[in-house]
Amino acid sequence: MRQFKNIMVTGGAGFIGVNFIRYLLNKTPFKGNIYNYDALTYAGNPLSLQDIAAGYKGRYHFCKGDICDEKFVKKTIAKNNIDCIVHFAAESHVDRSIHGPAAFIKTNVNGTFILLEAVREAAEKGRKILFHHVSTDEVFGSLGSSGFFYEDTAYDPRSPYAASKAASDHIVRSYHHTYNLPLTISNCSNNYGPYQFPEKLIPLMIINALEGKELPVYGAGKNIRDWLHVNDHSAAVWQIITRGRTGTSYNIGGENEWQNIELVKLLCKTLAARTGEAEKKYTSLIKFVKDRKGHDFRYAINCDKIKNELGWQQEYTFARGLEQTVAWYMDNREWTDTVRTGAYREWIKKNYQ
Repeated sequence: MRQFKNIMVTGGAGFIGVNFIRYLLNKTPFKGNIYNYDALTYAGNPLSLQDIAAGYKGRYHFCKGDICDEKFVKKTIAKNNIDCIVHFAAESHVDRSIHGPAAFIKTNVNGTFILLEAVREAAEKGRKILFHHVSTDEVFGSLGSSGFFYEDTAYDPRSPYAASKAASDHIVRSYHHTYNLPLTISNCSNNYGPYQFPEKLIPLMIINALEGKELPVYGAGKNIRDWLHVNDHSAAVWQIITRGRTGTSYNIGGENEWQNIELVKLLCKTLAARTGEAEKKYTSLIKFVKDRKGHDFRYAINCDKIKNELGWQQEYTFARGLEQTVAWYMDNREWTDTVRTGAYREWIKKNYQ
């Protein structure tokens, strides 16, 4: 089992990064330092880790920086003697990539390249750094009504976002094969859980429903996604960085497929049970809207490899995970309000600029 002293988490102020840092400090035997490296773009929210910053002084460190800033990346890695990088930082919203793909190419492709160059230069100086690259199932394209994505499924990205992640996956693999660097990759399905930016499906539906606003569903709502609780994802990444084979990739899935429309209806049912309101109060808000361009029909991941090799297993059933997620958003309206009103950006300006 690999052990680390100084882990750098890129994109650690984003949804999955925040939850991974929490998992690392609260659920694993890791006793070293965490360096949260984040540019604090629109989805980065350090308020999500205020309690961590206060409770783990001396171990948790925030570094405001862009992964495309080559000098600062290398300086941060060298200064803090980083021995593991967990790379979450990415532009990740499909709709945004359709309307503005340039940022996705810059961050997801060039940013990953800059990090890999820093790892390569460190290795040349005799200092090995494990680099774990977090990717998506969207690199594989779209499935029909049957079948699954495997680690050796051919890449077939359909959106600028998926294409940028596919490119970065290939670059990571090339650096392992060319420079023999200790690199790993994971491709995950749709994550859900606390601290997710409200533009994403589940938090958007929860917040809109509570406020009596429309619940927009693309097309006929028949598109299918595999849903993975963010804590199960964090547990899988921990297993990979400590025990996974370098130079290989692992699929991380929830094995939990839902049509979008059925998921929204389940959310309405869960909300009704918690609020005591009639379920129809929420389902009546559902509105079908024009479908997304290039909308992939179905994603489904086979994750036998990580189960068989590393012993990972999902802990959360969808019923439990969804109930806890709904409860979290209902109980943390201050957090959602600071994000939706942009107040968190003012807080960032005062504290980090």
